[in-house]
Amino acid sequence: MGAAADLGGVLMGIGVVVGIIAAAILTWTGSFEESQALDVVYPPGQVFGFLLLWTVPIGLALGGVVGLVLERVARRHDRVVQVDRETVIDD
Repeated sequence: MGAAADLGGVLMGIGVVVGIIAAAILTWTGSFEESQALDVVYPPGQVFGFLLLWTVPIGLALGGVVGLVLERVARRHDRVVQVDRETVIDD
């Protein structure tokens, strides 16, 4: 189970990185015009921080789900094997 737990953590970490990249792309492609409802212009750093609040947890969750699915698939292929040890002594 150690390798499967390591893989889940790695996939969750990859999900966090993907979430950060998604927030950066959304910030970069967004428009920074004045809001009609509030008459406020949000700076790119603030938009990026707000998007991180959404994209990082989503990426973390998706990475965890992928890790669980891969663990279940790998567990189906596990087999229990019994090994007997014999010692042969030649005279």
